[in-house]
Amino acid sequence: MTETDTVLRPGAAAGGAKGRHPALWLVLVLLLLLFAPTLWWLWERWTLSVWNNGHGILIAGLVAWLVWGELKKCRELPTDSSALGFLILIPALAAHMLDTGIDTKLLSAAAMFAALPGLSLLFLGVERTKRILFPLLLLFLTLPIPLVFTEKLHLVLRQITTEGVSFLLPLLGVPVFASGTLLETPNGLLEVADSCSGFSTLYAAITVSLLVAYTTPDPRRKILVLLVAAPLAIVINIIRVLMLALLVDWYGIDILATSMHEISGLLAFVIALPLIFWIGHTPAPGKEER
Repeated sequence: MTETDTVLRPGAAAGGAKGRHPALWLVLVLLLLLFAPTLWWLWERWTLSVWNNGHGILIAGLVAWLVWGELKKCRELPTDSSALGFLILIPALAAHMLDTGIDTKLLSAAAMFAALPGLSLLFLGVERTKRILFPLLLLFLTLPIPLVFTEKLHLVLRQITTEGVSFLLPLLGVPVFASGTLLETPNGLLEVADSCSGFSTLYAAITVSLLVAYTTPDPRRKILVLLVAAPLAIVINIIRVLMLALLVDWYGIDILATSMHEISGLLAFVIALPLIFWIGHTPAPGKEER
């Protein structure tokens, strides 16, 4: 009797694990339908311009890749279920219901990301949830931050950029007069506005640095990549605005009305984010076990 029980238990556990998958996919489909307007809103924000959460798509893709890689390594773990998931899932759904009334979409997006760990606890268990929790939490750093919370930071970044450019331009033979966040050159007057503050690059750089630090096995590189992300983003933005000021000096202020302005913003991402990856030496999904 005891031997029979011993033989049957693994099979029963495996059957229970397999039985959860259809229910999990059904719940995911229902949640996708529930949050479809929110997902569309997020997509619009991520693709609006390089100045507004342009890193969102990249981070969402990398998070999905990391979660998939971690779950593949957890195949041998027992599949359990934790009722603690309801403590996360129910408030998340309540926040989404609240947002249907006030229609911020931001609250709904936060609720959608908050629901994921709850679902993981319910369908994948505690151990698997521990493995994928950090990547899931990084999704919150793809959300647009309301200007009311970042206005002062925008101003500080604009001032830093203005000071940096006004210091470098004379070294390159271009006289400049700086006042506040204005740069006056012989061929035009430039304002370092919010879009030129470098906040979007800074937000993306910090988010990517956290992701790289998570995937880098070397503790020293973890610290290094976290320390350099913000200064690197600020320096790259100063160089970007410096290039725009030089173009204005060479070709006139009308150059800013062309696509060069947005291209320069895109270049800031293209330079900063790969540099952060390089500094951290990001390994492949099958990184060393911690």
